[in-house]
Amino acid sequence: MEEFQGPEPGGQIMSENRSLELNQRKWWISVFVCGFLIFSGDCLVMLLLNFFYVQDNRSESNQDRQYRGTWTQALIQNAAFPILIPLFFMFPSPKPNPETVSDQSNNRPPFLRVVLLYLSLGVLVSVYSKLYALAKLYVGWGILVSTQLLLTSLFSAFINRLKFNRWIIISIIFTLAADFFGGPAFAGTPDEDESGPYDFKAWLILIFPTLAFSLSLCLMQLGFEKVLVKTKRYGNKKVFRMVLEMQIFVSFIATLICFVGLLASGEFKELKGDSERFKKGKTYYILSLLGLALSWQVWAVGLLGLVLLVSGVFADVVHMCASPVVALLVVLAFDFMDDEFGWQRRGALLGAVLALASYFYHLHKTKKEEIEELNKRENNNG
Repeated sequence: MEEFQGPEPGGQIMSENRSLELNQRKWWISVFVCGFLIFSGDCLVMLLLNFFYVQDNRSESNQDRQYRGTWTQALIQNAAFPILIPLFFMFPSPKPNPETVSDQSNNRPPFLRVVLLYLSLGVLVSVYSKLYALAKLYVGWGILVSTQLLLTSLFSAFINRLKFNRWIIISIIFTLAADFFGGPAFAGTPDEDESGPYDFKAWLILIFPTLAFSLSLCLMQLGFEKVLVKTKRYGNKKVFRMVLEMQIFVSFIATLICFVGLLASGEFKELKGDSERFKKGKTYYILSLLGLALSWQVWAVGLLGLVLLVSGVFADVVHMCASPVVALLVVLAFDFMDDEFGWQRRGALLGAVLALASYFYHLHKTKKEEIEELNKRENNNG
């Protein structure tokens, strides 16, 4: 998975058709690997979050403590980025050709644009990390994910000029239905007698993280296409090293912001009490946070990979289609009251399969048209 799109393999001359087929095969493998990372990350994150809040007795807590610990969760979501640094150096950067070097030397240095890109994304990621951690405790899990896909589609249409066809629209509809009926149970949600109706504050906490997350996906796609590729540091190629670079720098900035928030809010003083209150003890408290931090990075790398390979909308679709699978694992792993994998969630699982099948069919048609167009050009030249 060194390169998502690359030149013809060296060492022997082959036809353009054969080269395109090999690149497409490599592209499909990369798509499935990134999708697997998203599904794995989603499952691990939700299982560990439920474990954390069950052991923390959060659902039985009073409202003063119900909504605490959100800066810690936001920090955990971004803080494990150093594990990606060795991977970054394992994937070598492709050598730029002489034309690329000469073009780059004639243009203004792109350094400032890259810094502004990572800085803006780091701020957005820190915002939605903090507010998502809070919103999940206020309004639950399902309604958050459903609204973000609609916003991602809207932003993609205007920012990324994404062209929607019937297969993408069908995929979005099935995805929304699958997430609405198949969302997993969450142990951090308040009890019914404590939650009450949504007030204005709850709606703001719901809207702002979904806005930040959807906007960040579209800006990541724009950054890959208009900044990182056009800087020509990677020879006009889309490579896996780009994903790692963006994730490392964006997470670094988000980690700094969340760490400052943790200190400024005084929440760091509560960490000792939280570890002592943890049912399984301090060791499991630390291990659960470490597992969450690693799982978030697995999820983020897969998400960024699909943004680079396809689009922010497709990455969000895959992320949301994991909900019924996560719900099944939560039912098997935890004994939540009145939580079962009934006919609604089975239907949601089928809807997720249809949503992915619809989008993959669109991608298959697009790749097939590329080969047909190349064959047509070769026949005309012949």
